[in-house]
Amino acid sequence: MILKNAKLYGQEGRWNIGVKGEQIKTITPHTSQNETSDVNVIDLQGKIVLPPYVEPHIHLDYALTAGTPRWNQSGSVFEGIEIWSERKQIANETKDDIKKRALKAIKMQLKHGIQHVRTHVDVSDPKLRGLEALLEVKEEIKPWMDLQLVALPQEGLYTKSDGEELLIKALEMGADVVGGIPHYELTREDGVQSVLKALELAVKYDKLVDIHCDEIDDDQSRYIEVLAGESLKLGMGDRVTASHTTAMASYSNAYTYKLFQTLRKAKIHFVALPKANLHLQGRFDNYPTRRGLTRVKELLNEGINVCFGLDSIMDPWYPLGDGNLMDVVDTGLHACHMTDHDHIVTALNLITTNGAKALGIEEGYGIKEGNKANLIVIDSDSEYEAIRTQATVLYSIRNGKVMVETKPAETTIDVPGLLW
Repeated sequence: MILKNAKLYGQEGRWNIGVKGEQIKTITPHTSQNETSDVNVIDLQGKIVLPPYVEPHIHLDYALTAGTPRWNQSGSVFEGIEIWSERKQIANETKDDIKKRALKAIKMQLKHGIQHVRTHVDVSDPKLRGLEALLEVKEEIKPWMDLQLVALPQEGLYTKSDGEELLIKALEMGADVVGGIPHYELTREDGVQSVLKALELAVKYDKLVDIHCDEIDDDQSRYIEVLAGESLKLGMGDRVTASHTTAMASYSNAYTYKLFQTLRKAKIHFVALPKANLHLQGRFDNYPTRRGLTRVKELLNEGINVCFGLDSIMDPWYPLGDGNLMDVVDTGLHACHMTDHDHIVTALNLITTNGAKALGIEEGYGIKEGNKANLIVIDSDSEYEAIRTQATVLYSIRNGKVMVETKPAETTIDVPGLLW
């Protein structure tokens, strides 16, 4: 297969991408002299080619459960956790039920060009049904999507006597990443201990770490300094991700200046969830109401890796969502005051290369000769216009085969006499 007349994201010129089997064999400049008669040629007409989108933070075991057993009236993180706990007690879902919901959500993600996903899985359930279900899903979808599983003690690691035992069991069953939620523990001391335990288990079981960290509007919630400091001491910052960190929006600038010194040294990754956190945070504020987003622009300016994720697809925490990361980018750029030209034309890094770094999948990821032929084509010939129009995914190609194809919408305007 040859993808001719392609624009490579972030590069000038037009290119022909030669695919043989599952591999990108050649990337050569496109000229009229190198036209080919190969029957398997797709003329991209200058559309942008880039590596597949990366979803660094989703909850597939929760997907499509919004409104059951009740809707989240306060819109807060904490009521979402309460509702989920209630649902687990009465829903009596089977492993197959969880799989069906997760696969429906995955289909939405595939449609939008996502081929790499990190999903958090609740391991507070003594039966670990969610983890069992997602372990099976991971194997079943491997031809089309890479799935990482985070063992998340959603109701806290030390709020119940068996929390640590269940987390360890989840890792031994095959979870890829150690999770945590220190701001939901009963005391600050328990929160600190949960971070230390997550890092300890990651070293013991050779796992990555991804912590729901400081997802609260409390300016005294500072588990990020514990996570970054201990990661630095252990020399494992590139294996550690802090998700949400919304309290950072409420920190004083003086404290943040000091914190950033540690973050630069530690080299941990950050996941921001613009749509979900705009919805969840600031719920206890009068006016002015905080946006509740971490300091994305400032982190990026310091050379710290940040990526964007959706977080939820119709669950107790967020009632909307269809897997579309382009929509997340649009929201995030607005909310983080990143609508200057430079941030716009590099914005897709937030859902591609930056996400790949956080997931530890940089090797083999990208449009390069010799890499797997995993790529997407979006309906734009300009990085700027791709963001302005929220360009759709025309093709998602996996291992050299077209997995998803979308026909662009056509609009006819018949307005006689109107001057254009």
